[in-house]
Amino acid sequence: MSEILGYRQLPAETIELINGIKQNANDLGVLFDVLGENSTVDKRWLAIAKTDLQKAFMVLVRAVARPDGF
Repeated sequence: MSEILGYRQLPAETIELINGIKQNANDLGVLFDVLGENSTVDKRWLAIAKTDLQKAFMVLVRAVARPDGF
């Protein structure tokens, strides 16, 4: 069995929660693709929003996974 360094063994319920978070992130990514194709959307603010939301989803995963390390 492989393990991720710094992470505890994750129960099925936790894995399901993390997969739900990742699915929501992927769904939101589709919206960013659509907005990126729209010429009236400010691309700078879109990029900032995308980066901030990517960070937020990573933090959500970390909150659920509760890694042991830094």
